[in-house]
Amino acid sequence: MAYVSTAEQFGIEKGYKQGKLEGWQKGEAAILIRQLTLKFKIIPDNYRQKLLQADAETLLQWSEQIFDANTIEEVFK
Repeated sequence: MAYVSTAEQFGIEKGYKQGKLEGWQKGEAAILIRQLTLKFKIIPDNYRQKLLQADAETLLQWSEQIFDANTIEEVFK
């Protein structure tokens, strides 16, 4: 069995947590893309790029704004 130092273990755990966070964000973005598509039919590329680059807090904010939005532009205010 290979020896893993404390520093290496820390790096492994940090990488695992980062990967998990990125996975959650991609999942949140995918759900929001689905909701926007169902509500507005088409998502312009500029909004799709914003979704894919947004952090978790911003995605959460947009997912709440979709309920009151009459246009896709209102979601991204």
